[in-house]
Amino acid sequence: MKTALDVRPSPIAGQWYPADATLLASQVDGFIQAAHLPKIHGRVIAAMAPHAGHRYSGPVAGYTFAALHDLKPDLVTVVSPMHYPYQAPLLTTAHNAYATPLGEIPVDGVALQALDALLEENLGFGLIRVAKDPEHSLEIELPFLQRTFSHPFKLLPIMVRDQSETIARTLGHCLAQMLKGMNAFILASTDLSHFYPQPMANRLDSEILRRVEAFDPHAVLQAEEEGKGFACGKGALAAVIWAAKELGANQAQVLYHATSGDVTGDYTQVVGYGAAVFIHHEEE
Repeated sequence: MKTALDVRPSPIAGQWYPADATLLASQVDGFIQAAHLPKIHGRVIAAMAPHAGHRYSGPVAGYTFAALHDLKPDLVTVVSPMHYPYQAPLLTTAHNAYATPLGEIPVDGVALQALDALLEENLGFGLIRVAKDPEHSLEIELPFLQRTFSHPFKLLPIMVRDQSETIARTLGHCLAQMLKGMNAFILASTDLSHFYPQPMANRLDSEILRRVEAFDPHAVLQAEEEGKGFACGKGALAAVIWAAKELGANQAQVLYHATSGDVTGDYTQVVGYGAAVFIHHEEE
């Protein structure tokens, strides 16, 4: 007899994306189908997607998820920032599954324990489990994953509060160690510049995306310190790039960039969004 999973309820359905399953599925499918993907020159190992409300960042996220249509991972790791003031560097859910209007996604408890042990060994601390967290940046990706992958998969959710280089690099290394040999995919959740006029946002976002495409996680982290580019999930993004490198990725490809102004028509204070993939490119 099956026991019911302890499920994290969605705190953002009906606000950040539609609460109606039919409308949500149709909207997400529309974003993915509207993406005019460039040719991707390799096997996708990891990716980057934005995490604002679907109305604003959905057209950009569509590019990320359109690039994943050939993948059938058993495990999807989503690494996002934690925007709320929890007193822990790295967090995960205390629940056994996440709920969206499209259904439940089970959390891989075995993978979570393995990663936790590696982090303890390498950092001296592991993942703090939190119940009923309000964080949107991880959950916002889940309906896209549910519509992209029609097969069953498990989730490894990680939320990064301390975005220092030591934490990001070690998290990336531990993720790669744990995922090596598995049929897995990693997603970094991050938005770009926040609340600048469109011309300035485009300059800042171009620089951070140049560093992403250079496949340089250290440079991504340094961009904000230098005042040259911003990503609210810089630690999550850098960790995923370091993990992707260890898992065989040797190239990054930016797929698309836009801002909230491109949706609303208000260019006075915009938020930037980028889509990218990290790939293994076979040299010819």
